[in-house]
Amino acid sequence: MRITSLHRTIRRPAALAAATGLITAALLTGSAPAAQAAAGPDPRAACAYYNGTALTVYGQRNDRVKQVQCLLANRKYLPWSSLTGYFGDQTRAAVKKFQKASHLTADGKVGKKTWKALYA
Repeated sequence: MRITSLHRTIRRPAALAAATGLITAALLTGSAPAAQAAAGPDPRAACAYYNGTALTVYGQRNDRVKQVQCLLANRKYLPWSSLTGYFGDQTRAAVKKFQKASHLTADGKVGKKTWKALYA
């Protein structure tokens, strides 16, 4: 009886150490389903209006603008209610703020570098 108790005592710490190591590795690499479930779905997946890098600027009204707005809303630079498809003052201000935070030229225009940063 005492040997069984000792056997369990030895196995538990080893099992806990192994489990802790696996969980830590999974969280660091993001390779385990548990880590993916905790992170949730990719919020950019909801932004499926446009998939390109064409210059998008103030005054435009199209799917490119809606894509910019969606990506900015995902990062909390715009409220979700601002997904209008129109590139107005609020969108331009959000683009400039995002560009500054991303160490880009804050010109309010969404060109190739800004698109790349939005999708990163």
